Amino acid sequence: MAWNSLVLLPFLLVTVSGNAAPFFNMTFVYVPEDLELGQHAFQLTATDIDGDPLTYSISGPEAFYFSVDAQTGNVMLRNTLDRELHARLTITVRVSDGMNDAVSRKLTIIVEDRNDNAPVFQHLPYETSIPENMKPNSTIYTVFANDSDTGNASKVSYSIEEVIPDSMKNQQLFYILSNGSVMLNGSLDYAKNTFYQLKILAMDSGGMLHNELIFQKSSTYLTLTIRDLPNLDPRFLNEPYSGSVPENCALGTTVLTVTAMDRDTGVNDEISYSITNASIPFAINDTTGIITVSGSLDREQLPGEEVLLEVVAREKKLDIHLKVAQASTLVTVMVTDVNDNKPQFYHCSLPSCNFSTGAQNNFRGNIIEHSSSRLPVSNLSIVAHDPDKSINSNYGLYLQGPNASAFTVSPTKIVGTGEVQLLVQDPSSVDYEISHFMVVQIVANDTGNPTNCCSTATVTISITDSNDHIPEFPQSTYSLSVMENSPAGTIISLNITAYDPDSGAWGQITYQLLPENIRKIFMVNTTTGALLVQNGSLLDRETRSIYYANLQAKDGGNLVGTTVLEITVLDDNDIAPIITGSYFISVEEGQNVRTQIQAIDNDEPGNNNSKLGFKILPGPFSDNFTINAATGEMHSKEPLDREALEDARGQMVVTVEVYDHGVPQHTTSVNVTITVGDMNDNAPVFLSQSYNFSVFEDSPGSLVGEVEATDADRTEINSRISFLLQRGSGSSNFLIRSSSLGPGHYSGQLSVDPDMSLDYDTLQQKSFSLVVLAENTAADNVGDKANVSVVVHILDINDEPPTVLLPSLQDVRVSENGTQQGLVHTLLVSDPDTNHSLVFKKLAVACFKGASSAGEVCWDWFVLAPNGSVLVNSLDIDYELCDRVVLTLRAEDLYTEKGNRYSQNETLQILITDVNDNTPLFLPISETFVVVPEISPVDLQVATVKATDADSGLKGTITFSIVSVVLVEGNGASRPFENLFKVVPKPEQDGYIGSIQVASNLDGSLKGQYQVTVEAQDCEAPVHRAQTTLNIFTVDQSYRVRLQFLAAVDQVQSNSEKIKVALTTATKAGVYVVAIRSMEDTRTSQVEAKSVMEAYFVYSNGTALDVNQLSMLIQSDPLVLAELVNLGLAVIGPGEVAKPTRETEFIGIIAGLAVFLLVFILIMTLVLVLTTRSYKRKLSAMKALKVATTYSPATAQQGAGIPGTNQYNAEGANPMLNLSLDPSHDLGFHEDSSSVTSVNSLDENTVNAPRDDNISAKQDEAQLKEPTDKEVLVAALNLKEPTKTAYTNITFTTTDL
Repeated sequence: MAWNSLVLLPFLLVTVSGNAAPFFNMTFVYVPEDLELGQHAFQLTATDIDGDPLTYSISGPEAFYFSVDAQTGNVMLRNTLDRELHARLTITVRVSDGMNDAVSRKLTIIVEDRNDNAPVFQHLPYETSIPENMKPNSTIYTVFANDSDTGNASKVSYSIEEVIPDSMKNQQLFYILSNGSVMLNGSLDYAKNTFYQLKILAMDSGGMLHNELIFQKSSTYLTLTIRDLPNLDPRFLNEPYSGSVPENCALGTTVLTVTAMDRDTGVNDEISYSITNASIPFAINDTTGIITVSGSLDREQLPGEEVLLEVVAREKKLDIHLKVAQASTLVTVMVTDVNDNKPQFYHCSLPSCNFSTGAQNNFRGNIIEHSSSRLPVSNLSIVAHDPDKSINSNYGLYLQGPNASAFTVSPTKIVGTGEVQLLVQDPSSVDYEISHFMVVQIVANDTGNPTNCCSTATVTISITDSNDHIPEFPQSTYSLSVMENSPAGTIISLNITAYDPDSGAWGQITYQLLPENIRKIFMVNTTTGALLVQNGSLLDRETRSIYYANLQAKDGGNLVGTTVLEITVLDDNDIAPIITGSYFISVEEGQNVRTQIQAIDNDEPGNNNSKLGFKILPGPFSDNFTINAATGEMHSKEPLDREALEDARGQMVVTVEVYDHGVPQHTTSVNVTITVGDMNDNAPVFLSQSYNFSVFEDSPGSLVGEVEATDADRTEINSRISFLLQRGSGSSNFLIRSSSLGPGHYSGQLSVDPDMSLDYDTLQQKSFSLVVLAENTAADNVGDKANVSVVVHILDINDEPPTVLLPSLQDVRVSENGTQQGLVHTLLVSDPDTNHSLVFKKLAVACFKGASSAGEVCWDWFVLAPNGSVLVNSLDIDYELCDRVVLTLRAEDLYTEKGNRYSQNETLQILITDVNDNTPLFLPISETFVVVPEISPVDLQVATVKATDADSGLKGTITFSIVSVVLVEGNGASRPFENLFKVVPKPEQDGYIGSIQVASNLDGSLKGQYQVTVEAQDCEAPVHRAQTTLNIFTVDQSYRVRLQFLAAVDQVQSNSEKIKVALTTATKAGVYVVAIRSMEDTRTSQVEAKSVMEAYFVYSNGTALDVNQLSMLIQSDPLVLAELVNLGLAVIGPGEVAKPTRETEFIGIIAGLAVFLLVFILIMTLVLVLTTRSYKRKLSAMKALKVATTYSPATAQQGAGIPGTNQYNAEGANPMLNLSLDPSHDLGFHEDSSSVTSVNSLDENTVNAPRDDNISAKQDEAQLKEPTDKEVLVAALNLKEPTKTAYTNITFTTTDL
């Protein structure tokens, strides 16, 4: 038994100490829905009492959201969570200790809500139509937005963010309630706006998202269409109206057409027309507005040439006030003259003629026989007159009858009215002995009136007998002149004397003027013959401009000699301008005034005495009008406003002065009276935006307060105001009475209804919000109203502090740079006391830029008004200086009677929003850009630009564009290109990179540099732009180099990187491989090359190497040369090798044989001479080799490269290799010109890589004929000993040495 017990003991120990399985002690976990991918979600925790290492895993359909670390149990988020889609997830979690079966259980994951959803508007789109007379505070439309989040994040509030059309008035025309109802806050007018578009913002109440308090918002538009109603009078178009008709026009002739339109464009009522004038020969079509002639017209019978018609336009239907809508205008009709009257003769003298009396046909006069030529017939007063106007009154005069040849008529042409004289034309025909009487007929002929052209006046002339010997004057006619208005005694001519051969009394001459009536104006000295002015007041050029007189010389025997005096009256500026008509103008306010001041000046036409000018004299309204100084057309500078006039009648008197340009200057002035009619275009306006009154309880009939309103209209009927209370809660407890305080100024006394008793203790409502309406009772526009909010407080003891409402402390956003002015936010405060006066006070201001303090830069940006209005106080708000302003404030109750009068200190955060006020700025670029067209495919980057913009968001997002591409060639010529490059923007942390890329294949034959103008612009209006120009140097095909290799193409391609490194080491240039291909034709090369590599060698400054420069640089570095030879390099040649044709090769062979024979003869001839100089040449070669072995390329003079060329601007630099030649190193080549070899013979450089020493020895033996030469060369070459490789340079070989 003891043995059995020992045998069973191990089994019992195993049973007692068996390994326990692990277990979970978790049933659910919380995970926020805004957890980012890869972040820790929760921890799987299992307990194993054995302490075994545990392995965790998860499974189930919803396990794909997570991943678990099998060793630690740390669960990470693998896919994005969304509580709105899945608020609860269930997965299976497993744990294993490696000893027992895996333990699993269901784990519930509750997704916590985050504010990741913005409100979503329902039932879109929002649009409706409303009438233009909708009353304020009416509901227009109700919107609704739903937020799928929970808690405060799902509570949505509404606001109107924008109103289109945008204006300050429109911004306040609508408001929105918390339930989404859009309300009307003012009056609509279809004539001003036919539609509105409201941008409505829905914002939730905020919630946490990514550990920040976030407010989500969205917006939509509500479209409102305004329906037009008939509330406006019609309006005439194209005023003022004026037209003209000839006086002989037929009945029914159209004068002009007036057109009026219904200003209610949405109604467009029919309009009828009528003329209000009585007894006028014009009529108007009541439908079309065409004015026609309805009676006979005679311009000569009208009081004036212009006829004013008053035309009224009436709408067919009554307006919304049941009144006739009408408007009137004045139409000016000019009746033009027609040549319908013939000239006639009258017996009178100007200016005392009365042409209303009958015309005469018979006249009598007398003349002394043999009177001198041009002497007028005396005692003859004839005036010709044509009542037509202007050119129609132009007629000619001529004589007919038996004695017509003896006389002539003066003048021969008259316009309108003129005096007619008969002048002696043939003195010999005027003979008393032949006839005592002579008869002529004066004919007045109006050539413009062929049907009734002429009038005839018969003149009977009595001939007066004379003596045989008469005194004789030296001249038959004297032309004299005198200034009009000359004073009496003015000498016209000092003496006009006659000669009489008679002696004694018969030769004594006395002088007198004839005819007798001329003596009223002029007088003559009877003894000397001096001519003087008798009565200067009768000298009026405007009445008569020329006088003809007979100066008579009488001797003692009464023999008379005469001469003709032609006295011209010179013009004097003695007539002031005459203003025709009076100027009384009536116009409705809001219109412009235009009138023509008409004036004439009767001074001599064509000179400054009759040239008129116009100006407005200084006065109270002179600045409101302007006048054309030359034409006299006066008009107002802007539409007239009746309310701007202080005159009770609405009159404006402007004095216009008309002046001539003569000396002395004469002026005439006229008053232009403009009466501006008042329109009821102003609604009542309360003197305060709102009223707060208080009244003690239980005070029936007590005065509560007084509201005042004004109406800017100037007439009593248009400015009359009455007050009434709008029905509402508590309005029945009060009365209001209206009283006038002055013109357009009324008050409304608000009082408690005498029948009402207000008890504070029983009142549920401690204050009453009333709306007082001010109504304009004008007869023509009933319904213009204004309203004001009146709050009446029932007074009680004040003992509670105020409280600032938290919703009003939400963050405020204000745009920088003064783009947002005035009110930006309103703080709200509450106080349970009924009688309180609450004001806000600002305690401190803090400025921040990001998380850092910005000092005091923002201390004066905002003002907190006592009423809680937060106002912008500065135009210098700058987002770049400060993006957050924190105001510390509190509210105070001024009426507090006991206790604390202040609220708790609160803070208001104002967030400054960025505006696009910075222009993109290009950063300087120091690098040089080079492009090799042949190896520049499309989309290859060839240059870069970098620009920054201090703005944020889209305002600071920069896009680039190519403005122009110009190739500047080496000779200075420019060639523009399009679509050659493109620019691709790439954002960086501190700016934007513009990658300039190839957009189309580049032409490899072009030489020069591309000037690429790049433009940067930001992405938000107003767009700002900046430009910069890049220089991209192009390397043309002339710099392409061919490298021939003995190796095959695939071997060269595999060694291409090693070859490029070796070439870069030797040249210090960038290696751009064009192609690697097989050798198509080896006849052009001296070696059997198998492949060719074509490449460019370009420096960063735009300089490229040609084949000669490349060969020199490679040969100057033996190490690189040896490596390239090992890689198979055989020949360095130009980029393109012409392939000869069969014919070319044949001709070349023949030419080569001929040349060979010639060269052979020359060599044989010169061999003796060359042999004698052999020794000197050997010494020269050794000396040159010694210098070459001691010269280092590092000592080369470096010269700055000229971009795009292979020229160097450093003095002494080699234009090929950029190596300076030291003139102190004398190579000895000057001793014999035949020993000089061109270093430019780089057409083909063959490098042979020897395969064994035998080949090298054979080459040395072939090149060096004398053992001494070989020894010298080997000794020199062994000084460098870079490698055992030997090479042969065909261009510059040891043969030259």
